[in-house]
Amino acid sequence: MSFARPSGRRPDELRPVSLEPGWSRHAEGSCLVRVGHTVVLCTASVEEKVPSFLRNTGRGWVTAEYGMLPRATLTRSEREAARGRQSGRTLEIQRLIGRSLRAVTDLELLGERQITVDCDVLQADGGTRCAAITGGYVALHQALALLVRRGELPRLPLREPVAAVSCGIVAGTALLDLDYAEDSIAAADGNFVLSASGGVVEIQLTAEEAPLTEPQVAALRALAESGIARLVQLQREAIARL
Repeated sequence: MSFARPSGRRPDELRPVSLEPGWSRHAEGSCLVRVGHTVVLCTASVEEKVPSFLRNTGRGWVTAEYGMLPRATLTRSEREAARGRQSGRTLEIQRLIGRSLRAVTDLELLGERQITVDCDVLQADGGTRCAAITGGYVALHQALALLVRRGELPRLPLREPVAAVSCGIVAGTALLDLDYAEDSIAAADGNFVLSASGGVVEIQLTAEEAPLTEPQVAALRALAESGIARLVQLQREAIARL
């Protein structure tokens, strides 16, 4: 008997997803992404500088910062700025976002400039890092397209879209796009970051109870591929509205 999802979704069904490009009037690129009750604001900022290790190399850089508002969750969390340091979780997530976006960016074509993608979680219900990557790509695309229109870049330095989705096993059933209620009881869960062509950027997969079998891993990968195909379609539709 398969697990009955609290939301009533099929095992292979995404939560309702919306991507609102150009949400910020000030940033060169932006996207408000909603995945179910998870809401993340992604903004992309262009700076005519690069980190010191890239100076005079002709290569650019794409990086990310990630944060969660105090009441993004059920109870208030202290601002990391008030603590004076970022948590290990925050650092790990923003590095993942940065790696994911760099993987599809031609850094040589970008030239010696840096794009910083800020991902601020307004409301969390599972899958915030995945939503940040999916929305962050749209924001990055908008910022880079602006540079092309200004004549500062000869063409768009993006190879293909990249998106991310969570998958997990709950009560023996492989599920796509876990919300918090499902993630909190999952026997295994993972985050899949894939390019539009199906290339693997990163897979974070953890068994909580017993080691995963090869068929289980294959089932999760298949779910992720189907989910990301839909997310990429939504990214392209969002970008077309700009």
